[in-house]
Amino acid sequence: MPPPIPACSISAVAAAASRARLLPLPSAAHTRCSSTENNHRHREGFWSTSSFTTTASGTGTGGMEKVASPSPAAAAGGAVSQRIMPHLLNIYGSCATARDFEIYAAHATFEDPLMRAHGVKQIKSAFYTLPKVFGESKIVEYTITENETAPGKVEILIDNKQHYKFLGKAIDLTSLITLDVEDGKIVKHQDWWDKKPLKSRETVSFPVVGRLAEASRRGAMLLTHALMGCGKDP
Repeated sequence: MPPPIPACSISAVAAAASRARLLPLPSAAHTRCSSTENNHRHREGFWSTSSFTTTASGTGTGGMEKVASPSPAAAAGGAVSQRIMPHLLNIYGSCATARDFEIYAAHATFEDPLMRAHGVKQIKSAFYTLPKVFGESKIVEYTITENETAPGKVEILIDNKQHYKFLGKAIDLTSLITLDVEDGKIVKHQDWWDKKPLKSRETVSFPVVGRLAEASRRGAMLLTHALMGCGKDP
């Protein structure tokens, strides 16, 4: 998605995305996926995998066009991923509706380096900010691995590339999305920017630093939740 990508490191890109998400731009238009795009998306299908890459592109905010298909072997499995991915692409593509968030359990959590959301309403607030900040946002390439960890429990790993446009400038980010699914619903969703584990009391050398990082993410989430009308659907 032009304009040309700035020549900077992924770490700098992640920092730019973090700063950009905090900027309140309530006047920006919340552009929805057209019904044609959604019909195409569901008709063609976004097959889940046990390791395949799908590259997607589009001209509008959240507009996605499948340009690669999985192999027959990949299409044979990954039923949970196959059901969840169209909704997740809408969520990251700034064109989600209330129905897309039904993939989450009521008590689900979402966390990235900036925010930690508890419950579906806070998750909505976290993602409904995207079109208010970015002129464009979408997942443009992804590889899925789905593993059954216990009866009724599945772990989904989505190695992906995300594209954003902020004030006319492109921001491209590599990330690893991890989903813990129980009884068909996501209970834990983490987005590791630059594929680095989130800072917490368990992942850093000094637990106090990890606690500060956790508190910072919760504070940012609560502020965003209040500004977004506590998860009110547009």
